[in-house]
Amino acid sequence: MQGQIIEIISNLYTVSSDGNTYKCRCRGVFRNKNITPLVGDYCVFSKEKKLIEEILPRKNSFERPKVSNIDQGIIVTSLKKPDFSINLIDRFLVIMEMNNVKPIICITKEDLMSVEELKEIYKVLDYYRSIGYTVISNNDVKIIKELLKDKTTVFTGQTGAGKSTLLNKIDKDLALKIGEVSDALGRGRHTTRVVSLYEICGGKVMDTPGFSAIDFTQYDKDKIKDAFIEFNNYNCIYKDCNHTNESECKVIEAVKNSEILEERYNDYLKFIERR
Repeated sequence: MQGQIIEIISNLYTVSSDGNTYKCRCRGVFRNKNITPLVGDYCVFSKEKKLIEEILPRKNSFERPKVSNIDQGIIVTSLKKPDFSINLIDRFLVIMEMNNVKPIICITKEDLMSVEELKEIYKVLDYYRSIGYTVISNNDVKIIKELLKDKTTVFTGQTGAGKSTLLNKIDKDLALKIGEVSDALGRGRHTTRVVSLYEICGGKVMDTPGFSAIDFTQYDKDKIKDAFIEFNNYNCIYKDCNHTNESECKVIEAVKNSEILEERYNDYLKFIERR
Protein backbone atom coordinates (compact mmCIF):
# COMPACT_ATOMS: atom_id res chain seq x y z
CA MET A 1 0.00 0.00 0.00
CA GLN A 2 0.98 3.61 -0.47
CA GLY A 3 0.57 6.28 2.17
CA GLN A 4 2.10 9.43 3.64
CA ILE A 5 4.05 9.82 6.87
CA ILE A 6 2.17 12.36 9.00
CA GLU A 7 4.04 12.09 12.31
CA ILE A 8 7.27 10.62 13.66
CA ILE A 9 7.85 9.95 17.35
CA SER A 10 11.15 8.21 18.09
CA ASN A 11 11.21 5.20 15.74
CA LEU A 12 7.44 4.99 15.34
CA TYR A 13 5.99 6.38 12.11
CA THR A 14 2.31 7.26 11.66
CA VAL A 15 1.26 6.63 8.06
CA SER A 16 -2.00 7.93 6.59
CA SER A 17 -3.63 5.96 3.77
CA ASP A 18 -7.19 5.99 2.42
CA GLY A 19 -8.55 7.79 5.48
CA ASN A 20 -6.91 5.43 7.98
CA THR A 21 -3.71 5.74 10.02
CA TYR A 22 -1.16 3.02 10.81
CA LYS A 23 1.68 2.99 13.34
CA CYS A 24 4.67 1.55 11.49
CA ARG A 25 8.34 0.77 11.87
CA CYS A 26 10.96 1.17 9.13
CA ARG A 27 13.05 -1.45 7.43
CA GLY A 28 16.51 -1.78 8.96
CA VAL A 29 18.07 -1.36 5.52
CA PHE A 30 17.05 2.33 5.57
CA ARG A 31 19.77 3.04 8.13
CA ASN A 32 22.37 1.17 6.06
CA LYS A 33 21.39 3.19 3.00
CA ASN A 34 21.41 6.45 4.99
CA ILE A 35 17.71 7.04 4.31
CA THR A 36 15.95 9.19 6.91
CA PRO A 37 12.15 9.15 6.59
CA LEU A 38 10.54 12.58 7.05
CA VAL A 39 7.07 13.87 7.80
CA GLY A 40 5.53 14.48 4.39
CA ASP A 41 7.23 11.50 2.74
CA TYR A 42 5.10 9.30 0.54
CA CYS A 43 5.91 5.67 1.11
CA VAL A 44 5.12 2.06 0.32
CA PHE A 45 4.20 0.10 3.45
CA SER A 46 2.79 -3.22 4.56
CA LYS A 47 -0.48 -2.87 6.44
CA GLU A 48 -0.14 -6.38 7.84
CA LYS A 49 3.47 -6.08 8.96
CA LYS A 50 3.11 -2.40 9.98
CA LEU A 51 6.37 -1.83 8.11
CA ILE A 52 7.50 0.99 5.81
CA GLU A 53 9.26 -0.71 2.91
CA GLU A 54 10.14 2.17 0.58
CA ILE A 55 10.36 5.96 0.64
CA LEU A 56 9.11 7.38 -2.66
CA PRO A 57 10.99 10.21 -4.46
CA ARG A 58 10.60 13.65 -2.85
CA LYS A 59 9.73 16.92 -4.51
CA ASN A 60 11.87 18.72 -1.93
CA SER A 61 12.90 18.48 1.71
CA PHE A 62 14.12 20.61 4.60
CA GLU A 63 16.78 19.68 7.12
CA ARG A 64 15.23 22.01 9.71
CA PRO A 65 12.38 21.42 10.16
CA LYS A 66 12.65 17.83 8.94
CA VAL A 67 9.81 17.78 6.41
CA SER A 68 9.34 16.96 2.74
CA ASN A 69 7.07 17.47 -0.28
CA ILE A 70 6.12 21.05 0.58
CA ASP A 71 4.35 23.54 -1.70
CA GLN A 72 4.53 26.64 0.46
CA GLY A 73 5.78 27.84 3.82
CA ILE A 74 4.13 30.31 6.17
CA ILE A 75 6.84 32.08 8.15
CA VAL A 76 5.15 33.08 11.39
CA THR A 77 7.11 36.00 12.81
CA SER A 78 6.36 37.86 16.00
CA LEU A 79 6.66 41.64 16.24
CA LYS A 80 7.31 41.50 19.98
CA LYS A 81 8.03 38.82 22.60
CA PRO A 82 10.06 37.58 20.76
CA ASP A 83 11.10 40.72 18.90
CA PHE A 84 10.79 41.22 15.15
CA SER A 85 13.89 39.98 13.31
CA ILE A 86 14.72 40.74 9.67
CA ASN A 87 17.63 38.31 9.94
CA LEU A 88 15.34 35.45 10.90
CA ILE A 89 12.86 36.21 8.12
CA ASP A 90 15.72 36.23 5.62
CA ARG A 91 16.98 32.88 6.88
CA PHE A 92 13.62 31.25 6.24
CA LEU A 93 13.14 33.01 2.90
CA VAL A 94 16.52 31.82 1.63
CA ILE A 95 15.96 28.22 2.71
CA MET A 96 12.55 28.18 1.03
CA GLU A 97 13.81 29.79 -2.17
CA MET A 98 16.59 27.19 -2.43
CA ASN A 99 14.04 24.39 -2.06
CA ASN A 100 11.44 25.78 -4.49
CA VAL A 101 8.93 26.42 -1.70
CA LYS A 102 6.73 29.50 -1.96
CA PRO A 103 7.28 31.68 1.15
CA ILE A 104 4.53 33.64 2.87
CA ILE A 105 5.35 36.02 5.74
CA CYS A 106 2.75 36.13 8.51
CA ILE A 107 3.18 38.66 11.33
CA THR A 108 1.76 38.21 14.83
CA LYS A 109 1.33 40.30 18.01
CA GLU A 110 0.69 43.64 16.33
CA ASP A 111 -1.34 44.58 19.40
CA LEU A 112 1.84 44.70 21.51
CA MET A 113 3.38 47.44 19.35
CA SER A 114 3.05 51.21 19.54
CA VAL A 115 1.87 53.15 16.48
CA GLU A 116 5.39 54.47 15.85
CA GLU A 117 6.93 51.00 16.16
CA LEU A 118 4.41 49.59 13.70
CA LYS A 119 5.18 52.34 11.17
CA GLU A 120 8.85 51.35 11.11
CA ILE A 121 8.10 47.63 10.76
CA TYR A 122 5.49 48.25 8.06
CA LYS A 123 8.19 50.02 6.00
CA VAL A 124 10.26 46.83 6.12
CA LEU A 125 7.26 44.64 5.29
CA ASP A 126 6.41 46.91 2.35
CA TYR A 127 9.88 46.24 1.01
CA TYR A 128 9.27 42.47 1.11
CA ARG A 129 5.98 43.02 -0.70
CA SER A 130 7.72 45.15 -3.32
CA ILE A 131 10.09 42.31 -4.25
CA GLY A 132 7.23 39.85 -4.64
CA TYR A 133 6.54 38.23 -1.28
CA THR A 134 3.07 37.80 0.22
CA VAL A 135 2.83 39.43 3.67
CA ILE A 136 -0.21 38.79 5.87
CA SER A 137 -1.26 39.08 9.50
CA ASN A 138 -2.45 36.32 11.81
CA ASN A 139 -5.76 38.24 11.86
CA ASP A 140 -6.25 37.50 8.14
CA VAL A 141 -7.83 34.13 8.89
CA LYS A 142 -10.07 34.07 5.81
CA ILE A 143 -7.10 34.82 3.53
CA ILE A 144 -4.98 32.13 5.20
CA LYS A 145 -7.72 29.53 4.79
CA GLU A 146 -7.84 30.30 1.05
CA LEU A 147 -4.06 30.02 0.80
CA LEU A 148 -4.14 26.54 2.37
CA LYS A 149 -6.53 25.01 -0.18
CA ASP A 150 -4.99 22.24 -2.31
CA LYS A 151 -1.51 22.93 -0.91
CA THR A 152 0.88 21.28 1.52
CA THR A 153 1.97 24.10 3.80
CA VAL A 154 4.63 24.11 6.49
CA PHE A 155 4.13 26.57 9.36
CA THR A 156 7.50 27.58 10.72
CA GLY A 157 9.19 30.36 12.67
CA GLN A 158 10.86 31.13 15.95
CA THR A 159 9.70 29.65 19.24
CA GLY A 160 6.91 31.73 20.77
CA ALA A 161 5.92 33.47 17.53
CA GLY A 162 2.40 32.04 17.70
CA LYS A 163 2.29 29.18 15.17
CA SER A 164 0.09 26.93 17.29
CA THR A 165 -2.15 29.87 18.28
CA LEU A 166 -2.63 30.69 14.60
CA LEU A 167 -3.42 27.09 13.67
CA ASN A 168 -5.94 26.88 16.50
CA LYS A 169 -7.55 30.05 15.15
CA ILE A 170 -7.76 28.51 11.67
CA ASP A 171 -9.19 25.23 12.96
CA LYS A 172 -10.33 25.17 16.59
CA ASP A 173 -10.66 21.36 16.49
CA LEU A 174 -6.86 21.06 16.44
CA ALA A 175 -6.61 22.25 20.06
CA LEU A 176 -2.82 22.53 19.88
CA LYS A 177 -0.96 23.26 23.11
CA ILE A 178 0.17 26.88 23.49
CA GLY A 179 3.16 28.00 25.54
CA GLU A 180 4.19 31.26 27.13
CA VAL A 181 7.09 33.56 26.33
CA SER A 182 9.82 33.79 28.94
CA ASP A 183 10.18 37.38 30.21
CA ALA A 184 13.82 36.73 31.10
CA LEU A 185 14.83 35.34 27.73
CA GLY A 186 12.36 37.16 25.48
CA ARG A 187 11.57 33.97 23.59
CA GLY A 188 9.01 31.23 23.77
CA ARG A 189 9.16 27.88 25.45
CA HIS A 190 8.84 24.94 23.08
CA THR A 191 5.31 23.54 23.03
CA THR A 192 5.35 21.77 19.65
CA ARG A 193 7.75 18.87 20.22
CA VAL A 194 7.31 16.96 16.98
CA VAL A 195 6.38 17.75 13.39
CA SER A 196 2.78 16.82 12.67
CA LEU A 197 0.77 16.92 9.44
CA TYR A 198 -2.94 17.80 9.56
CA GLU A 199 -5.61 17.94 6.87
CA ILE A 200 -7.48 21.24 7.24
CA CYS A 201 -9.14 23.82 4.96
CA GLY A 202 -8.90 21.54 1.93
CA GLY A 203 -5.13 21.21 2.22
CA LYS A 204 -2.36 19.70 4.34
CA VAL A 205 -0.60 21.64 7.08
CA MET A 206 2.60 20.87 8.97
CA ASP A 207 3.10 22.32 12.45
CA THR A 208 6.78 22.37 13.40
CA PRO A 209 8.82 23.04 16.56
CA GLY A 210 10.06 26.61 16.75
CA PHE A 211 13.74 27.35 16.18
CA SER A 212 16.09 30.08 15.00
CA ALA A 213 19.34 28.31 14.04
CA ILE A 214 19.70 27.58 10.31
CA ASP A 215 23.00 26.30 8.98
CA PHE A 216 24.12 27.65 5.59
CA THR A 217 27.48 25.85 5.48
CA GLN A 218 26.07 23.07 3.30
CA TYR A 219 24.93 25.46 0.57
CA ASP A 220 26.88 26.89 -2.35
CA LYS A 221 27.44 30.67 -2.34
CA ASP A 222 25.78 31.05 -5.74
CA LYS A 223 22.63 29.30 -4.51
CA ILE A 224 22.44 31.65 -1.54
CA LYS A 225 22.99 34.62 -3.86
CA ASP A 226 20.21 33.50 -6.22
CA ALA A 227 17.85 33.08 -3.24
CA PHE A 228 18.01 36.85 -2.65
CA ILE A 229 15.54 37.29 -5.48
CA GLU A 230 15.81 41.07 -5.88
CA PHE A 231 19.51 40.75 -6.78
CA ASN A 232 18.42 39.14 -10.05
CA ASN A 233 16.96 42.47 -11.17
CA TYR A 234 20.44 43.97 -11.49
CA ASN A 235 22.88 43.09 -14.28
CA CYS A 236 26.43 43.45 -13.06
CA ILE A 237 29.37 43.85 -15.42
CA TYR A 238 30.83 40.55 -14.24
CA LYS A 239 28.62 37.48 -14.69
CA ASP A 240 30.16 35.84 -11.62
CA CYS A 241 29.82 38.95 -9.45
CA ASN A 242 29.36 38.01 -5.78
CA HIS A 243 28.03 41.46 -4.84
CA THR A 244 30.57 41.82 -2.02
CA ASN A 245 33.31 44.27 -2.97
CA GLU A 246 33.48 44.19 -6.76
CA SER A 247 33.90 47.51 -8.54
CA GLU A 248 30.81 48.85 -10.32
CA CYS A 249 28.59 46.17 -8.76
CA LYS A 250 24.97 47.10 -9.52
CA VAL A 251 23.66 45.40 -6.37
CA ILE A 252 26.01 47.34 -4.08
CA GLU A 253 25.01 50.48 -5.94
CA ALA A 254 21.32 49.65 -5.37
CA VAL A 255 21.97 49.20 -1.65
CA LYS A 256 23.63 52.64 -1.50
CA ASN A 257 20.64 54.12 -3.34
CA SER A 258 18.22 52.45 -0.87
CA GLU A 259 16.67 50.37 -3.66
CA ILE A 260 17.70 47.21 -1.78
CA LEU A 261 17.08 47.00 1.96
CA GLU A 262 20.47 47.44 3.62
CA GLU A 263 19.69 45.07 6.51
CA ARG A 264 18.78 42.37 4.02
CA TYR A 265 21.97 42.88 2.04
CA ASN A 266 23.95 42.62 5.29
CA ASP A 267 22.20 39.32 5.97
CA TYR A 268 23.35 38.10 2.56
CA LEU A 269 26.96 38.88 3.49
CA LYS A 270 26.60 37.03 6.79
CA PHE A 271 25.05 33.97 5.16
CA ILE A 272 27.78 33.53 2.55
CA GLU A 273 30.51 34.06 5.16
CA ARG A 274 29.13 31.25 7.32
CA ARG A 275 29.09 28.61 4.62
